[in-house]
Amino acid sequence: MKNGSIYKYARMFALAVLAGIAIGIGGIVYLTMENKTAGALLFTVGLYTICTHGLNLFTGKAGYLVLQPASYLVDLLLIWCGNLAGTALAAAAVRQTRIAVISYAAEAICQAKLADSFLSLFILGMFCGFLMYISVEGYKITQNPLILFLGVAAFILCGFEHCIADMFYFSAARVWSVQAFLRVLVISCGNVAGSVLIPLFKKIPQG
Repeated sequence: MKNGSIYKYARMFALAVLAGIAIGIGGIVYLTMENKTAGALLFTVGLYTICTHGLNLFTGKAGYLVLQPASYLVDLLLIWCGNLAGTALAAAAVRQTRIAVISYAAEAICQAKLADSFLSLFILGMFCGFLMYISVEGYKITQNPLILFLGVAAFILCGFEHCIADMFYFSAARVWSVQAFLRVLVISCGNVAGSVLIPLFKKIPQG
């Protein structure tokens, strides 16, 4: 691998780690709020940070899969791993603080996911992916952050599944297992499936 490629992928991974940390901070905000509507809105601080600073979020990039060459899959996999590392770092850090009690709230969220079926998680992941594409693409077009807040709040309040947020919750609760990992993979696939719907159908030639 050439030095240029190494630098490209190292930078991509680093920006993905930062994106994971940003989502982790959004998750911390949500877990500390008693008012879940307010928590859902404030969770958006993570996505807003990612969009304004050009960080790499798997669910923000997945929708463009159908517009990119096959090598884009490598980028998405690397970003997914970076996001996982970032959420794990955020969770590990917050557990060393006086607000570590949020891990109990995270555990309750995780237990609901572990008790759910794979089909349910995939469908809920699709809905989330659909909203994530609308939010990210809408912000790119309008530069209006309102679309980010509406999209994120909507998927949280509906109970849709966001794989990177779930990575943080599983890490914060310290309940990673084979079943947890499989569920995150299923949700990730659902996020991709939902996020590519609009760009995929827009590629169909007009009659």
